[in-house]
Amino acid sequence: MNAVATTKMSSKGQVVIPEQVRKALNLHAGTQFVVLGEGDVVILKTITPPAMNEFDAIVGKARVQAEAVGMTPGDVAAALRDSRAKE
Repeated sequence: MNAVATTKMSSKGQVVIPEQVRKALNLHAGTQFVVLGEGDVVILKTITPPAMNEFDAIVGKARVQAEAVGMTPGDVAAALRDSRAKE
């Protein structure tokens, strides 16, 4: 179902997603989005975690890709430490 409506941005940079769009897409308070912008286009994409039954396949795919580029478990642990140190 395509849901189309218009809205405008407030002076604080806030944009209200019209009710008909929220209902059509089942969006609720607290829904998180990735925001992409290019030229005059802004895209909001909901962030949805994978279902638990999908998680094993995702991890398996990541392992294959990591092995293909020569990453070791130690490399992953080091990357996690570096990322956490930046927070």
